[in-house]
Amino acid sequence: MSTAFVTGASGFIGGALTKRLVAEGWRVNALARSEKSAKAVRELGANAVKGDLDDVAAMKDGAQGCDVAFHCAAHLGEWGNPSDFERVNVTGTANAVQAAKGAGVARFVHVGTEAALMHGEPLVDVDETAPLQPDSKAPYSRTKARAEQVARAGGAVVIRPRLVWGPGDKTILPTLADAVRRKRFAWVDGGRHRTSTAHIDNVVEGLLLGAQKGEPGEAYFVTDGEPQVFHEFITDLLATQGIAIQV
Repeated sequence: MSTAFVTGASGFIGGALTKRLVAEGWRVNALARSEKSAKAVRELGANAVKGDLDDVAAMKDGAQGCDVAFHCAAHLGEWGNPSDFERVNVTGTANAVQAAKGAGVARFVHVGTEAALMHGEPLVDVDETAPLQPDSKAPYSRTKARAEQVARAGGAVVIRPRLVWGPGDKTILPTLADAVRRKRFAWVDGGRHRTSTAHIDNVVEGLLLGAQKGEPGEAYFVTDGEPQVFHEFITDLLATQGIAIQV
Protein backbone atom coordinates (compact mmCIF):
# COMPACT_ATOMS: atom_id res chain seq x y z
CA MET A 1 0.00 0.00 0.00
CA SER A 2 1.30 3.47 -0.90
CA THR A 3 1.20 6.17 1.75
CA ALA A 4 0.91 9.95 1.46
CA PHE A 5 1.13 13.01 3.67
CA VAL A 6 -1.17 15.82 2.54
CA THR A 7 -1.40 19.43 3.66
CA GLY A 8 -4.54 21.40 2.84
CA ALA A 9 -6.68 18.25 2.71
CA SER A 10 -9.73 20.10 4.00
CA GLY A 11 -9.53 22.50 1.04
CA PHE A 12 -10.69 22.18 -2.56
CA ILE A 13 -7.64 20.68 -4.25
CA GLY A 14 -6.28 18.84 -1.22
CA GLY A 15 -9.69 17.36 -0.46
CA ALA A 16 -10.20 16.08 -3.99
CA LEU A 17 -6.69 14.63 -4.00
CA THR A 18 -7.23 12.90 -0.65
CA LYS A 19 -10.53 11.44 -1.82
CA ARG A 20 -8.86 10.02 -4.94
CA LEU A 21 -5.91 8.61 -2.99
CA VAL A 22 -8.15 6.87 -0.46
CA ALA A 23 -10.35 5.48 -3.25
CA GLU A 24 -7.24 3.96 -4.84
CA GLY A 25 -6.17 2.30 -1.61
CA TRP A 26 -3.59 4.75 -0.33
CA ARG A 27 -3.13 5.39 3.36
CA VAL A 28 -3.28 9.17 3.84
CA ASN A 29 -2.09 11.26 6.76
CA ALA A 30 -3.59 14.74 6.50
CA LEU A 31 -2.50 17.83 8.40
CA ALA A 32 -5.41 19.41 10.30
CA ARG A 33 -5.09 22.71 12.15
CA SER A 34 -8.51 22.56 13.83
CA GLU A 35 -11.09 20.02 14.94
CA LYS A 36 -13.29 21.13 12.07
CA SER A 37 -10.50 20.35 9.60
CA ALA A 38 -9.75 17.07 11.36
CA LYS A 39 -13.38 16.02 11.06
CA ALA A 40 -13.39 16.93 7.36
CA VAL A 41 -10.30 14.87 6.54
CA ARG A 42 -11.51 11.90 8.57
CA GLU A 43 -14.72 11.95 6.57
CA LEU A 44 -12.55 11.63 3.44
CA GLY A 45 -10.94 8.53 4.92
CA ALA A 46 -7.64 10.10 5.98
CA ASN A 47 -5.86 10.04 9.32
CA ALA A 48 -5.91 13.52 10.88
CA VAL A 49 -2.54 14.86 12.02
CA LYS A 50 -3.09 17.72 14.46
CA GLY A 51 -0.90 20.71 13.66
CA ASP A 52 -0.36 23.50 11.18
CA LEU A 53 2.27 24.79 8.79
CA ASP A 54 4.15 26.46 11.65
CA ASP A 55 4.66 23.07 13.35
CA VAL A 56 7.55 21.26 11.66
CA ALA A 57 7.57 18.51 14.28
CA ALA A 58 3.90 17.67 13.75
CA MET A 59 4.36 17.55 9.99
CA LYS A 60 7.47 15.41 10.32
CA ASP A 61 5.54 12.94 12.48
CA GLY A 62 2.68 12.89 9.97
CA ALA A 63 5.06 12.29 7.09
CA GLN A 64 6.93 9.40 8.73
CA GLY A 65 6.75 6.30 6.58
CA CYS A 66 5.10 8.10 3.66
CA ASP A 67 6.10 7.62 0.05
CA VAL A 68 4.93 11.05 -1.13
CA ALA A 69 4.14 14.42 0.44
CA PHE A 70 1.59 16.61 -1.34
CA HIS A 71 1.67 20.25 -0.26
CA CYS A 72 -1.73 21.70 -1.15
CA ALA A 73 -2.19 24.25 1.64
CA ALA A 74 -1.98 27.96 0.78
CA HIS A 75 -3.27 31.34 1.83
CA LEU A 76 -5.56 32.54 -0.96
CA GLY A 77 -6.98 35.91 -1.91
CA GLU A 78 -6.32 39.04 -3.89
CA TRP A 79 -5.67 41.14 -0.81
CA GLY A 80 -5.12 40.81 2.93
CA ASN A 81 -2.41 41.05 5.55
CA PRO A 82 0.94 40.55 3.76
CA SER A 83 2.34 38.75 6.80
CA ASP A 84 -0.36 36.06 6.51
CA PHE A 85 0.58 35.38 2.90
CA GLU A 86 4.26 35.27 3.86
CA ARG A 87 3.79 32.99 6.86
CA VAL A 88 1.54 30.44 5.15
CA ASN A 89 2.79 30.43 1.58
CA VAL A 90 6.51 30.96 1.98
CA THR A 91 7.46 29.92 5.49
CA GLY A 92 4.80 27.20 5.50
CA THR A 93 6.21 25.70 2.32
CA ALA A 94 9.75 25.81 3.70
CA ASN A 95 8.53 24.07 6.85
CA ALA A 96 6.71 21.40 4.86
CA VAL A 97 9.81 20.71 2.77
CA GLN A 98 11.94 20.50 5.90
CA ALA A 99 9.48 18.15 7.60
CA ALA A 100 9.25 15.83 4.60
CA LYS A 101 13.02 15.66 4.25
CA GLY A 102 13.37 14.99 7.96
CA ALA A 103 10.88 12.14 7.67
CA GLY A 104 12.73 10.66 4.71
CA VAL A 105 9.90 11.15 2.21
CA ALA A 106 11.22 10.39 -1.26
CA ARG A 107 8.85 12.55 -3.34
CA PHE A 108 7.44 16.03 -2.62
CA VAL A 109 4.73 17.52 -4.86
CA HIS A 110 3.86 21.18 -4.47
CA VAL A 111 0.68 22.83 -5.75
CA GLY A 112 1.77 25.96 -7.59
CA THR A 113 -0.17 28.46 -9.69
CA GLU A 114 0.14 30.52 -12.84
CA ALA A 115 -0.31 33.53 -10.56
CA ALA A 116 3.34 33.09 -9.57
CA LEU A 117 4.21 34.43 -13.04
CA MET A 118 1.98 37.51 -12.84
CA HIS A 119 3.71 40.89 -13.07
CA GLY A 120 0.95 43.30 -14.05
CA GLU A 121 0.58 42.17 -17.64
CA PRO A 122 -1.61 39.41 -19.16
CA LEU A 123 -0.02 35.99 -19.47
CA VAL A 124 -0.30 35.00 -23.13
CA ASP A 125 0.95 31.63 -24.41
CA VAL A 126 3.40 31.25 -21.54
CA ASP A 127 5.05 27.94 -20.78
CA GLU A 128 7.17 26.57 -17.94
CA THR A 129 10.19 28.63 -19.04
CA ALA A 130 8.47 31.92 -18.10
CA PRO A 131 10.17 33.49 -15.08
CA LEU A 132 8.66 33.52 -11.61
CA GLN A 133 7.80 36.93 -10.19
CA PRO A 134 8.91 36.97 -6.53
CA ASP A 135 8.82 40.79 -6.56
CA SER A 136 5.22 41.07 -7.77
CA LYS A 137 3.17 43.77 -6.04
CA ALA A 138 0.32 41.29 -5.51
CA PRO A 139 0.85 39.42 -2.22
CA TYR A 140 -0.55 36.12 -3.46
CA SER A 141 1.50 36.14 -6.65
CA ARG A 142 4.64 37.28 -4.85
CA THR A 143 4.47 34.70 -2.07
CA LYS A 144 3.45 31.82 -4.32
CA ALA A 145 6.43 32.62 -6.56
CA ARG A 146 8.74 32.56 -3.56
CA ALA A 147 7.07 29.40 -2.26
CA GLU A 148 7.74 27.71 -5.59
CA GLN A 149 11.38 28.77 -5.46
CA VAL A 150 11.68 27.23 -2.00
CA ALA A 151 9.91 24.05 -3.05
CA ARG A 152 11.94 23.53 -6.21
CA ALA A 153 15.20 24.21 -4.39
CA GLY A 154 14.16 21.43 -2.03
CA GLY A 155 13.62 19.00 -4.90
CA ALA A 156 9.86 19.31 -5.21
CA VAL A 157 7.84 18.66 -8.34
CA VAL A 158 5.57 21.66 -8.88
CA ILE A 159 2.16 21.31 -10.51
CA ARG A 160 0.59 24.59 -11.67
CA PRO A 161 -3.16 24.49 -12.39
CA ARG A 162 -5.03 27.51 -13.74
CA LEU A 163 -8.61 28.52 -12.79
CA VAL A 164 -9.54 25.32 -10.99
CA TRP A 165 -13.21 24.46 -11.19
CA GLY A 166 -15.58 21.58 -10.50
CA PRO A 167 -17.36 19.91 -7.57
CA GLY A 168 -16.15 21.18 -4.23
CA ASP A 169 -15.03 24.62 -5.46
CA LYS A 170 -15.03 26.93 -2.43
CA THR A 171 -13.63 30.04 -4.08
CA ILE A 172 -14.19 30.87 -7.76
CA LEU A 173 -17.79 29.82 -8.38
CA PRO A 174 -19.13 31.01 -4.99
CA THR A 175 -17.39 34.38 -5.45
CA LEU A 176 -18.70 34.85 -8.98
CA ALA A 177 -22.22 33.80 -8.01
CA ASP A 178 -22.23 36.24 -5.11
CA ALA A 179 -20.98 39.08 -7.33
CA VAL A 180 -23.72 38.47 -9.91
CA ARG A 181 -26.45 38.24 -7.28
CA ARG A 182 -25.29 41.52 -5.73
CA LYS A 183 -25.03 43.16 -9.16
CA ARG A 184 -21.32 43.70 -8.76
CA PHE A 185 -20.22 41.73 -11.80
CA ALA A 186 -19.03 43.19 -15.08
CA TRP A 187 -17.05 41.87 -18.03
CA VAL A 188 -13.68 43.34 -18.89
CA ASP A 189 -13.70 44.05 -22.63
CA GLY A 190 -16.78 41.87 -22.96
CA GLY A 191 -14.99 38.81 -21.64
CA ARG A 192 -13.70 38.08 -25.14
CA HIS A 193 -10.21 37.02 -24.09
CA ARG A 194 -9.28 33.36 -23.82
CA THR A 195 -8.27 31.63 -20.63
CA SER A 196 -6.89 28.27 -19.63
CA THR A 197 -8.88 26.26 -17.09
CA ALA A 198 -8.30 23.12 -15.06
CA HIS A 199 -11.09 20.84 -13.87
CA ILE A 200 -10.40 19.48 -10.41
CA ASP A 201 -10.17 15.91 -11.73
CA ASN A 202 -7.45 16.99 -14.16
CA VAL A 203 -5.60 18.77 -11.36
CA VAL A 204 -5.63 15.66 -9.20
CA GLU A 205 -4.46 13.56 -12.14
CA GLY A 206 -1.64 16.05 -12.67
CA LEU A 207 -0.59 15.81 -9.04
CA LEU A 208 -0.47 12.02 -9.21
CA LEU A 209 1.51 12.12 -12.45
CA GLY A 210 3.85 14.62 -10.82
CA ALA A 211 4.43 12.18 -7.99
CA GLN A 212 5.04 9.31 -10.40
CA LYS A 213 6.90 10.90 -13.28
CA GLY A 214 7.78 14.51 -12.48
CA GLU A 215 11.39 15.63 -12.50
CA PRO A 216 12.45 16.96 -9.08
CA GLY A 217 12.96 20.71 -9.20
CA GLU A 218 10.77 21.19 -12.27
CA ALA A 219 7.33 22.76 -12.76
CA TYR A 220 4.45 21.60 -14.95
CA PHE A 221 1.25 23.35 -16.01
CA VAL A 222 -2.00 21.39 -15.86
CA THR A 223 -4.98 22.58 -17.92
CA ASP A 224 -8.09 21.23 -19.62
CA GLY A 225 -6.46 21.62 -23.03
CA GLU A 226 -7.06 24.48 -25.43
CA PRO A 227 -7.93 27.87 -23.84
CA GLN A 228 -11.61 28.83 -23.75
CA VAL A 229 -13.35 32.14 -24.32
CA PHE A 230 -13.72 33.60 -20.84
CA HIS A 231 -17.26 34.88 -21.38
CA GLU A 232 -18.47 31.48 -22.56
CA PHE A 233 -16.76 29.53 -19.81
CA ILE A 234 -17.99 31.75 -16.97
CA THR A 235 -21.51 31.91 -18.40
CA ASP A 236 -21.68 28.11 -18.55
CA LEU A 237 -20.14 27.78 -15.09
CA LEU A 238 -22.71 30.10 -13.50
CA ALA A 239 -25.51 28.31 -15.33
CA THR A 240 -24.72 25.21 -13.24
CA GLN A 241 -26.09 27.22 -10.31
CA GLY A 242 -29.12 28.44 -12.22
CA ILE A 243 -27.60 31.90 -12.62
CA ALA A 244 -27.88 33.83 -15.88
CA ILE A 245 -25.65 36.87 -16.31
CA GLN A 246 -27.74 39.91 -17.22
CA VAL A 247 -24.89 42.28 -18.03
